[in-house]
Amino acid sequence: MSNREAKTYTEQTTWMLAVRDARDKTAFAALFDHYAPRIKGLLMRKGCGHGQADEIVQDVMLTIWRKAAMFDPERAQVSAWIYQIARNRHIDVIRKENRPIPEELGEAPDAEPDATQILGMEQESLHLREALSRLKPAQREMIEAAYLGEMSHRELSEKTGLPLGTIKSRIRLGLEKLRHELKGIRQE
Repeated sequence: MSNREAKTYTEQTTWMLAVRDARDKTAFAALFDHYAPRIKGLLMRKGCGHGQADEIVQDVMLTIWRKAAMFDPERAQVSAWIYQIARNRHIDVIRKENRPIPEELGEAPDAEPDATQILGMEQESLHLREALSRLKPAQREMIEAAYLGEMSHRELSEKTGLPLGTIKSRIRLGLEKLRHELKGIRQE
């Protein structure tokens, strides 16, 4: 990159690139000082309390540090990239709050599952592993990364270099096959 190109970046983008390329803590502190209050204000305007907004901001900034290598100034402005992370975290919090508590979690904390429950869970795990092993390797890898590795479809696309549509198709087709494979087990 020439010096002329570097001058076209905003100060925030320059900080983000320093974090991405050199794990520059001073640049990260500047990003934090710039974006943390803005993200918190946005979250509070969307109905978050101070404590919850602070937690989300901390999580967002930690994600920025951890996933800095994924930032590409040619694909998005640093502010858009950061606010998208914040938006996703906020949605995750809202979904988590609105989720009904499963009945199993409503039991007393000291209640232990009986032997039949343990055996049933072990059998289900075995059937799932067997069904996963029968998938095409490309589908299995995508499903395992997305659901066990908790990677988003976009992260998988960036990691593998495959188009986002290919990632989604492999996951969809793999899940359909898994549903078919496991359908007989549920009916037993």
